[in-house]
Amino acid sequence: MRPKKHKTTGSGDLFRARLDQIINMKHELVQLAGKVDWDWIDGEIAPLYSENGRPGIATRFMIGLLLKHIYGLSDEGERWVHDPYFQYFTGEEFFQHAFPHERSDLSHWRKRLGDKLELLLAESLRVAHEAGALRSQDLKRVTVDTTVQPKAITFPTDAKLLHAAIKGLNRLARKHGVKLRQSYLRIAKTAAMMAGRYAHAKQFKRHHRQLRSRLGRIIRDIRCKIEGQAVLENAFALSLSRATQIRAQQQRQRGWKLYSFHAPEVECIGKGKAAAPYEFGVKASIVTNNRRAPGGLFVLHARALPDNPYDGHTLRDVIDRTETLTGCAIERAYVDKGYRGHDAQNPRRVFISGQKRGVFGVIKRELRRRSAIEPIIGHLKVDGYLGRCYLKGRAGDAANVILSAVGYNFRRILAWLRKLLRFILTVLWRAFATPVALNPAC
Repeated sequence: MRPKKHKTTGSGDLFRARLDQIINMKHELVQLAGKVDWDWIDGEIAPLYSENGRPGIATRFMIGLLLKHIYGLSDEGERWVHDPYFQYFTGEEFFQHAFPHERSDLSHWRKRLGDKLELLLAESLRVAHEAGALRSQDLKRVTVDTTVQPKAITFPTDAKLLHAAIKGLNRLARKHGVKLRQSYLRIAKTAAMMAGRYAHAKQFKRHHRQLRSRLGRIIRDIRCKIEGQAVLENAFALSLSRATQIRAQQQRQRGWKLYSFHAPEVECIGKGKAAAPYEFGVKASIVTNNRRAPGGLFVLHARALPDNPYDGHTLRDVIDRTETLTGCAIERAYVDKGYRGHDAQNPRRVFISGQKRGVFGVIKRELRRRSAIEPIIGHLKVDGYLGRCYLKGRAGDAANVILSAVGYNFRRILAWLRKLLRFILTVLWRAFATPVALNPAC
């Protein structure tokens, strides 16, 4: 059922302290809470709720938990309990001594919104424009780049994957009451350590026999014992297919490979970096304004790109989505050499790094600023959650990219509001602190 709208009573309480009486109302989080259009967001996501059932959690409270992505926090809400500014931002009227909801509620809310999460990115840009940190002319010339959003998995090796498959099948067998002839759990733990040593010693037959053969025995044992039982066959189908793929795949084979037993959506992406030749996750597209706005560079669009597509084949869709999100037509887009052979509608408005033809004057200066998007991606990864995605599945990858961009934009807005407040206080201090010249007595 649709959540109830947030209402402020304005009345006092004998045993509780009102937040507006114990906090600084000029704080940047208080100012940001007043600029966000909570009612518009509530109206946009209202169709996602049914007409029956228990009312959902207040929209402002759930959106206010974007503080997690602004400050790089977890879903636990520890800081929310002892920070009155966080509580005010999420719509609380009185100071609360305990987190009022379960941490899983935030996961359910992310799944419910799905593609609607882009509304939060659009709202962050609107707030930045209203606060004066972003101008309309800054949206016409953009920089586009791609990066890798790593998944929260260990570095995939054959021994690790085979060991994970053995543990996963044993766990599923215990859950459904399938008694295996031998589990190999104790042996597999030692074999996973020995596999690397055998490979280093070039004893590949022993390396192959350590885990791969034992995984094959478990697969055959399970298939034999669930044969003819439709319920169990359906329950084991996905795990058995993943275990079979892990057992059959080779190190240097061509085509699709499985890099994680619990996260099959993970892809191996090589970006040509010396420190990290290969990264395991999903490709993400980031769009920022090329010219520095008064509040800095903002993320205008962010999107996960599953299946590792060629950068140039994504440019047309990225530009169209950015124009839809910002409501402003893009005059010029600056990209790196990975976008050569792109499919943009107007190729003349796309300029590639190192291009000589048609590059002069303002365009040449703006093309030099293309690399300014790199530190923005670095901030998204270090200060936000783009550096390691803990959310499940491809839906989690897509949500994490967008929410990381929203958190970055709100960090820029908060910095702009702090700067604006310091400027106003400095002007007032200089106006009142100027000594008045006195006329001499004689």
